[in-house]
Formats: sequence, C-alpha cells, structure tokens
Amino acid sequence: MTQWYFHAPGQADRVGPFDEEAARRFAQANPRALAWCQGMTGWTPVSEIVALQQAGTATAVPPPMPAAATASTGGRADRIDFRIVGHEMQFVEIELDPGEGAVAEAGALMFKDASVQMDTVFGGGARGGQGSGFMDKVMAAGKRVLTGESLFATVYTQTGQGRGKVAFAAPYPGTVLAMKLDHHGGRLICQKDSFLAGARGVQIGVQFQRKIMTGLFGGEGFIMQKLEGDGWVFIHAGGCVVERELAAGERLDVDTGCIVAYHPTVDMDVRRVKGIRSVLFGGEGVFLATLTGPGKVWLQSLPFSRLAGRMWMAAPQGGGNSRGESSLLG
Repeated sequence: MTQWYFHAPGQADRVGPFDEEAARRFAQANPRALAWCQGMTGWTPVSEIVALQQAGTATAVPPPMPAAATASTGGRADRIDFRIVGHEMQFVEIELDPGEGAVAEAGALMFKDASVQMDTVFGGGARGGQGSGFMDKVMAAGKRVLTGESLFATVYTQTGQGRGKVAFAAPYPGTVLAMKLDHHGGRLICQKDSFLAGARGVQIGVQFQRKIMTGLFGGEGFIMQKLEGDGWVFIHAGGCVVERELAAGERLDVDTGCIVAYHPTVDMDVRRVKGIRSVLFGGEGVFLATLTGPGKVWLQSLPFSRLAGRMWMAAPQGGGNSRGESSLLG
C-alpha cells in the first residue's frame, strides 16, 4: 500500500503517513502542500500529482505554486553562478551580476574583486534585512549564536559593471557541498557551524531536537542549523561526503559526529550500543544516531571533533610526542 507524506505551508514537520484516500483528502484541504511517496524523486506540489487530484469530487485544484513559495522566506534568493575549486582544501568562487549578492560567515572570505562591496550586518544578512525591525535582527543574531555562528554576517554585493567574483574558503580539509534549496523542499537540517556561504535571500534558522535522548547524546546537542529558501547554499563537511536516500521506514545507524545534513522528512534519534564489550572497547561511544526515512542524508568521513581529538592527543600538552618527526635521539 502506498504511503504518502506531506509538508504543509507554515508547518515545520512532515505529516503522514497517509493511505491513498486519506492523502487525497489532505491534498484537497491543503492545495499548497508538498507531497512525497516511495518511488518519487523529490517533494512535489500536490497540484502536479494526478493521483491526488482524483478525489471523486468537483473541488478544483489551484494551479501550482511558484517556486518561491516552496519555503516561507518571503522572497526569492539571488540567482548566482559558482564553481567549486580544489580537492582536499576546497573553496567556492561565486560570480555576481550587478546588484546580486551573497552572504557568508565572518572570516570565510578568500578574495573578491574590487567592484564587490563588502558590508557586515547584524544577524543573518537575509534579503530585506534593512527594512526589518531591531528585534527581528536581535532574534536572527540570537539564532546564529545558538548554532555556533558569529553575531555578524557579511553580505557581498556587486556594485560595478559586468560580473564580479568573490570566493570563500573552507576552514579545514573537507568537501564543499552546493545545495539548491528548492530542490530539497525549501529546507535542510544541518550540523552546527556547517554553513559556509549562500545566495542573498536564504535564511539561517534553528532546529531544536524535540527528543531528550537525541538532544543529550545526538552529537550536535539540542540545536542544529535550519537553512530555508529557494537559492544556492554551500555547506562544508569534513573529509569526503556520501549521499544516501532512505526509503520510508528505512533506518541507517551513523556515528553521531558524521551527520552533515538531512531532509526534514528524515527522523533523527539515538540508540544505545548493545553489549558491554562494544561499549567499553568498541571505540564508538555508547550511542549511535539513527536516521529513518524517507528522505536524503549526507554523511562526512572526518568530523572536526575527531580531527581535533587526534591533534590534541599528538600535541605535547595532550600527552603526545614527536615520534617520526626527528632522529632516534629526539
């Protein structure tokens, strides 16, 4: 039996599963919702799904919503061009047409053309920030602090003739992922401190873990980043990245630090490792994260916490020494 899931406007979480008849009723009551079932490539407006329009009533289904409405950001992000350069230490180079802009984390800049103006703003740097109230900016800045980011973001705008270039570098070895948010239902949940840069108009928010066990032992705590909008965002992950698409009900057990991002339809939880020997000598900790579909997940091979731990162990203050870096006499 086909199971349907929905994302309704104004709701942060998915709804479902529904059987076909219940799904048709929900689609009629929520004509602007996005729907997904096993076998579909992604979230789709219900008005474009024939199976959900055949409800046996004369209720008219409105035309599909424009792409800008797939996320509740209030506007479209700038259409930027980009290329990702490098292998182990990557950076993203963005080309801006006159008037276009990109937003990035403070300290991420690598280089920019002289015609690209740099402005540091309080909060997330989303489009329309100049017209928002002071309390809105305070709330945006507070969200950034909770997710491990700086109080300030930097907006880069092309003010000259022709195209201007600006580049942003990753903070440690890894992979830069380019994500078009409207290809992922307008929303992505990411690990803290993973956002590198994006088109002006995307929003950076907070995703709270509602389950107490997930918050305490899920590796990222109660708070993760929530990226919303319809434009390009660039996420940094450690090491190499693998993408997995989970079917409805399919579960994947992951080391808690290896999660980079996932669709909001994916349910994240934690479970305790079974067996006293696995707990004491397995080296993987007491808990593993569980990701249950449907939806896509992205995993990293080198979490920064693992890299930092190895560096600390090798440093003299961590009890390490300089073996292999000098003569036999040290």
